[in-house]
Amino acid sequence: MSQQTISAKGTGKSNGVSNTAVSVHELGGVGKNESPSVAKSLDLAEPEETSDSHFSWPWGSTGRRPDPGSIATVRSVFDDPALAPYYLPKPEYENTHRFDVNERWTHKEENALRRKIDLRIFLWILVMFFALNIDRGNLGNATADNLLDDLGITTNDYNNAQNMYRIGFLISEIPSQMIGKKVGPDRWIPFQLIGWSLASGGQFFMHNKTGFFLCRFFIGLCMGGFIPDAVLYLSYFYTRKEMPIRLAFFWFVDTMSGVVASFIAYGVLHLRGVAGKPGWAWLFLIEALISLIIGVLSFFFLIPGPTQTGYFTEREEKIIVNKVLRDDPSKSDMHNREAISLKMLWTSLKDYDLWPVYIIGMLFEIPASPPKSYLSLTLKALGFGTFHTTLLGVPITVFAAINMLWVTYLTEKFHQIALIGFLAQVWILPLLIIEYTSAGNISHWAQYAVLFFLLGQPATHAAQVGWCSRLSNAVRTRAVSAAMYNITIQLSGIASSNIYRTDDKPLYKRGNGQLIAINIASMATYILAKVYYMYRNKQKRLAWNAMSKEQQAEYLKTSKDQGNKRLDFLFES
Repeated sequence: MSQQTISAKGTGKSNGVSNTAVSVHELGGVGKNESPSVAKSLDLAEPEETSDSHFSWPWGSTGRRPDPGSIATVRSVFDDPALAPYYLPKPEYENTHRFDVNERWTHKEENALRRKIDLRIFLWILVMFFALNIDRGNLGNATADNLLDDLGITTNDYNNAQNMYRIGFLISEIPSQMIGKKVGPDRWIPFQLIGWSLASGGQFFMHNKTGFFLCRFFIGLCMGGFIPDAVLYLSYFYTRKEMPIRLAFFWFVDTMSGVVASFIAYGVLHLRGVAGKPGWAWLFLIEALISLIIGVLSFFFLIPGPTQTGYFTEREEKIIVNKVLRDDPSKSDMHNREAISLKMLWTSLKDYDLWPVYIIGMLFEIPASPPKSYLSLTLKALGFGTFHTTLLGVPITVFAAINMLWVTYLTEKFHQIALIGFLAQVWILPLLIIEYTSAGNISHWAQYAVLFFLLGQPATHAAQVGWCSRLSNAVRTRAVSAAMYNITIQLSGIASSNIYRTDDKPLYKRGNGQLIAINIASMATYILAKVYYMYRNKQKRLAWNAMSKEQQAEYLKTSKDQGNKRLDFLFES
């Protein structure tokens, strides 16, 4: 249950009891799945305020560095005897045998286990995401090696090829998520990886527009479900507080893989002429082989869940399960290999409380997307050579990656996702205005500087993926919302790829004017989302606080409200 949820119930407060830290060996014990006594709950740590300066990096401990031997188990709804029975995990939940409301662990144990999960689980997710990004992001480096001229295509054809990729992505997004939920991400993700590596390798043989379109379509088709599958998989191991910074590093790999890909391209593009093939053909083939190897290895590295593996000890399994469910009891409402029915899918799709995030997803990336897609072509038009163009993209990529990390940090530190997303849009508005008014009238290096700051925008993408998950409050909704949010990203990509057109080149003045208008509209969506979620929370608080304790318990027992429609759940904004 989210911190807001706990606060709404009034169970997140100490009720006047001192929260004195005690060691594990001092604790007593009662029966499994029994509600603890009030005395038993004295050993619990209080949920942290999200506005606090504390922030947990993947490898670090808390900023305040509590006593390593003190209790890290956070007070939750399970510690209220009247409410706990309505939140206990279902018998079919795969980790039920490790759940115990009386389980306690220390900060030392929790920090050590978190680092172990990062190394055993999260690190390989990053490796797989690297494989995805070198295969979907190498097109920019290929254009620096005269891909368009070699295939005899125009920039409009290039845009349409990007659209074919995104159409494939859109088609497979929800079906892939449905398959992954049924068979398990640990089985499905490696198949996806192998599929897109084969499609990407097929670009080695293409020689015309048709082959180009087909390859990009099948790459998108195989990649479609990877990101939501990976996010859902990570949610099995991490709490809401732990997820955002890891998602930030997830997309940090997205950007930094571009740096690695640039250096790979710098070497591989020199192979132009070998076996009669252009350098870009060898680039596609070599990077596809890298992702193919990672895909095969993923069958051995991925595990089904916290208790379905030999990675963790029994003690570690108990800590993972109890920590995750104390943070969000809704994660136990489905088995990790339980399929999402069509009825459940429809219920999740029509969840209007997630629509504000979907609308944001459709707009927020568009203002910087065409300049990013056309970076190589723009730099070549400015007079930079093939290899200089490849290397000039590296500083931009690094700058964007660093900005994405600290802006994600700020969303967690101040608990203000919508507001910081708005400010990120403000960042690029003056740069777009310069592009609109002065492109062609400034020096080549001045133009590069504008693109450097424009494309290095502090992206809130990672924070918004975590936001979408937090707003769901149900496994079925979380699975579908991750896919739906990613669909909106692809829809925005289709729109953005049609803004810079051949008849508007080389300065794309009309296109940049459109980007300014979309940028302003994107700012408005963040403000409106903030207002909407504040309004919805006000409604829920009034209804919940108007009930007595007995009425609240009766509501939890009999209400047909599900997921984020429950009165005991509040939205983050």
